[in-house]
Order: sequence, then structure tokens, then C-alpha cells
Amino acid sequence: MTIDWPSFTPGAAMAGGAVVGLAAAMLVLVNGRIAGISGIVGGLLRPKQGDTAWRIAFVLGMLAAPVAWMLAAPLPAIRIQANWAELALAGLLVGIGTRLGSGCTSGHGVCGLSRLSPRSLAATVVFMVAGFATVFVLRHGFGA
Repeated sequence: MTIDWPSFTPGAAMAGGAVVGLAAAMLVLVNGRIAGISGIVGGLLRPKQGDTAWRIAFVLGMLAAPVAWMLAAPLPAIRIQANWAELALAGLLVGIGTRLGSGCTSGHGVCGLSRLSPRSLAATVVFMVAGFATVFVLRHGFGA
């Protein structure tokens, strides 16, 4: 494995992490809600009275972010090395994993760990180990 050092942007990565952390902190402090994307979107699929406006605003904010970036600078090139079937299967497996783990990496990894939740620590470790194992098997076992 090699690192593309000219494309490595630690400042932008740190700024992005700070923005994600600030948004998660604001959501929990202002709204009392955890910024777990699977839970937010899942709540839109089974709406409850008075619980959809903030969810819609959050999702629209996520969709508006790249548009705002595009107004300031060109979007980075996106290179996906998978076909549609592989992407659909990956999305399905991630969805199943978030149901089994009672949340996603944003809910457990960002919000849960910041609240020192043991359950979130266990979930995040399992997410990461499963991801590492998947990449290892696909790269070394199947030569993908």
C-alpha cells in the first residue's frame, strides 16, 4: 500500500472532523438528539408526529454541504472501483450491520464514543475490525 502524499490534506481533514464534531455537539445540546445517520434517516421512514422537521433539516443540510463546497471550490474527483451490483450489496450489508449494531459509525463512533459509551466502543471496534477484515479478504483472498 502506498500513500498519495501530494493529495494528503491533514488540515482539511482536521477541519472536516471539527465541523462534524461541532454539528454532532450542537444537535445533542440544542435538540437532545444523537447525530447517527441511520437513526435519523430511519426515523423518516417511520415518521412520528412532531419528529420529522429536524430530521428533514439534517438530511437537507448533508445534501447541501457539497453544493456549498462546489460554489467555493471544485469538488474532488470521485473514483469508484466497483460496479452497481457490488455497491448495492455493500449498501445492503451496511444497512443490515447498522440494524444489528443498533446504530452506525456516526452514531456510535462520533457521538457514542464522545459520551464514553461502552456499547458504542464495542460497536465501533466491531465495525472497524469487520471493515479491516473485509478489505484484507477482498484484496488478498480474491485479488480485487
